[in-house]
Amino acid sequence: MKRKGTFLLLMMAMTVLLTSCWSKKELTDLAIVSAMGVDKTRDGRYTVTLQIINPGNVAGGMQGGGGGTQSPPVTIYWDSGDNLVEASRRISTRISRRVYYAHTNLLVIGERLAREDGINTLIDAYDRDPDFRTTATMVIANHTSAADFVKTLTPVDKIPANKVMKTLEFTERKWGENVKVSLQDVMMGLQSSGGETVVGGFRMVGNHKQARMLENLQESAPEATLRASGIAVLKQGKLVDWLYGKPARGTVWILDKIQGTDINIDWEGKKEAIAYQTVRQKTQVSAQVKNGQPHISVHARVEGDIGEMEVPVDITNPKVITKIEQSLRKEIKKELKKAIEHAQKDKADIFGFGEVVHRTRPNEWKKLKPEWSDVYFPKLKVDITVEAYIRRAGLRNKSFLSGIKENQK
Repeated sequence: MKRKGTFLLLMMAMTVLLTSCWSKKELTDLAIVSAMGVDKTRDGRYTVTLQIINPGNVAGGMQGGGGGTQSPPVTIYWDSGDNLVEASRRISTRISRRVYYAHTNLLVIGERLAREDGINTLIDAYDRDPDFRTTATMVIANHTSAADFVKTLTPVDKIPANKVMKTLEFTERKWGENVKVSLQDVMMGLQSSGGETVVGGFRMVGNHKQARMLENLQESAPEATLRASGIAVLKQGKLVDWLYGKPARGTVWILDKIQGTDINIDWEGKKEAIAYQTVRQKTQVSAQVKNGQPHISVHARVEGDIGEMEVPVDITNPKVITKIEQSLRKEIKKELKKAIEHAQKDKADIFGFGEVVHRTRPNEWKKLKPEWSDVYFPKLKVDITVEAYIRRAGLRNKSFLSGIKENQK
């Protein structure tokens, strides 16, 4: 009997301690936000633009039915306030559901806001919000307001936020002149010794009025679209510069984020005659301090394939392969050097060289830290070493052009 009584008492105690569904959220009561844009108004206030998913329309379009083409897959709501919290809560007066940020995958910052006020205050607000995930992808709107960016409808990927994230992911993997970073990555970069970091840039191309029309989804060649555009350089939370082309790729290379890219080299007087496709690469950065002066060493090792040749080249000859590899090393080294010089001109240590010194030479770093960004980094000596190797030449060794040339003799 004592055992039964003890067991009954234990069951009653467990029942009291069990939680219930006190915080349940019905799906039909939620307005799921896929993307958020933040701009600065002329009077210094914040404008928040939300991209909210229309579940029925997205599902209909994905299933191949007609429902997805009758109305847009997302609905846009926006409002202004003296701070983000006020602007976000003002939006609730227009929506019949609770705004739900847990699935917000994209945060877009307007260029004017990033350049004039910076993003430090915004990051603090997002980091405090228990619903907002710091794993969300962050981009800077390049020559575009965040509102126009978020309002743009995109084909193929019905939810525009997904289109942006996938584009950044694949262009980083294939082209190497863009970066995909999360809010958490940006926070870590801005909290580093120099407070510098990089953020992927995106812009809206075309007519901004047409971009928000449903007809934009029904065109085989949309008049307005979103595309990756450059890398934003942030210093102390503010946008100070944009990187494009080779300086952008050199930056991604030093950051060890290159997954794949294409390098063109000259051959026998013809510009960009050979296309080299990288397959794998690894960049390592080390630091030394000699006589109170810091020195950085960057070592990049890359392997890849020959993708295209516009002139006859005998790649069966080992000496020719060696010569091509030497040209590749010079070209890559030139890009890395250009990226470093550009960053030194901006006095923005976006590569984290200071962190390398701090990690490997902590005692010397205490003396260097106060003047790192203004004195030491702009004049920093960086030794660059590049190893480049050709592993494959595609499906044929002998060039098709070589065969044509031989037959015409």
